[in-house]
Amino acid sequence: MLKQTIKNFVSRLFATPPSGPVRLSRDKHGIDRRLVSRHAIKVCEVLNQHGFDAYIVGGAVRDLIVGLAPKDFDVATNATPNQVRPLFRRARIIGRRFQLVHVVFGQEIIETSTFRAPSSGNQETDEHGRILRDNEFGTHEEDAARRDFTINALYYDPLKEEVIDFHQGVADLKNRVVRMIGDPETRYREDPVRMLRALRFQAKLGARIDPATEAPISQLAPLIEHVPASRLFDETLKLLTCGHAMDCLRELRRSGLTKSLIPLIDRIFEEEGGEAFVEIALSRTDARVRAGKPVSPSFLFAALLWRLAQKRWAALVAQGVQRNEALIRAADSVIEAQMDKLAIQRRHQADMREIWLMQARFERATVRSIWRMMEQPRFRAAVDFLQLRAEAREVDSVLAQWWMDLSDSNDERRSQMIDAWQAGHAGARRTGGATRKRRRRRTASSGAEGQSSAPPAAAPDGAA
Repeated sequence: MLKQTIKNFVSRLFATPPSGPVRLSRDKHGIDRRLVSRHAIKVCEVLNQHGFDAYIVGGAVRDLIVGLAPKDFDVATNATPNQVRPLFRRARIIGRRFQLVHVVFGQEIIETSTFRAPSSGNQETDEHGRILRDNEFGTHEEDAARRDFTINALYYDPLKEEVIDFHQGVADLKNRVVRMIGDPETRYREDPVRMLRALRFQAKLGARIDPATEAPISQLAPLIEHVPASRLFDETLKLLTCGHAMDCLRELRRSGLTKSLIPLIDRIFEEEGGEAFVEIALSRTDARVRAGKPVSPSFLFAALLWRLAQKRWAALVAQGVQRNEALIRAADSVIEAQMDKLAIQRRHQADMREIWLMQARFERATVRSIWRMMEQPRFRAAVDFLQLRAEAREVDSVLAQWWMDLSDSNDERRSQMIDAWQAGHAGARRTGGATRKRRRRRTASSGAEGQSSAPPAAAPDGAA
């Protein structure tokens, strides 16, 4: 009896671990099906009805398990793109590096991809190992091995309400570990954006990066320069809207990734008050993200780059450039300097400029300009930006609050506020007009040298 017990124990100790994925029922994974997109469920149902396997995959499953609300839902299936597309009324095949299908339901798009095969070494790559084209389809298990991190290699079957886990991703989620599947250096070379994703998941989940996964990042950081700028913009936006933006930025700086991604960040943080301003802005962004409110990329990048625009603005005014013209030139130069690394879309560039240019108009408003500004599409965003500057003690908080109250008022109340503002400034303008005349006469008699040394009417940093 004892001999048999010892034999059974030894056999269990050295037994080969069971192959295949772990299948977790609802009481083990805790996902509430009611929180899953009904359109993602619909895609899985339709594919299943036509004899295909289909699962919700990746970030949505990860977020549902840890209790976060997913931003979008992706589906993975053994059906090819050409088999998926005819099954849905509004669907289109996209992608060059790897083809997939966008199934459209009103405002929601369910990205549906075919299981991918493991790397064969025959994929088209650049000289640094980044995969440029990869349309090799594979099995479910092979697809899981091709995922980047264990916490993203999770599949949820909404019909059976079970999670399929090939790489102990659920355990890593519970232990708050970000771990690469496969050799980290090879996987980073295949897609350098994975380095950014590792840092984002670390901040978003309050996790730690597995030492082997973290080790190559500093050395391989320059590979980010070879990623298309448009993709970097998307990934940077995800970093800044994950709800822990400042933590992400600090990790980017520590790992050296900002030099290849947002090189201006290092300069911003070195400016006096630059890091504090960015922290105030991003804390507001994080609060909106956690409250489920939308975040404007234009406002976000306007806040991120404001200190550089402000410094350039002050320098141009000091050179004698008229204030509004100086701010226009400063805005253009800062945005252009960032475009080599980060392709900020043109519509966001235009919004950033409008938000910045209204800052100068807030400080030197007239009745006519007040009404005109309120008609601008980005007026409320510019007022919010003024509030941000007031919190950073760049402008008078009373001035910022007046504009906020104006923005929040109805037309009748706005008219009353502007009339009161005009009456309060009328006497000051009459007194100031005589003073300006006397100053102009004195300046004229003192010659050109006196004119060039006269200070501007308001400091370019907006101090009231």
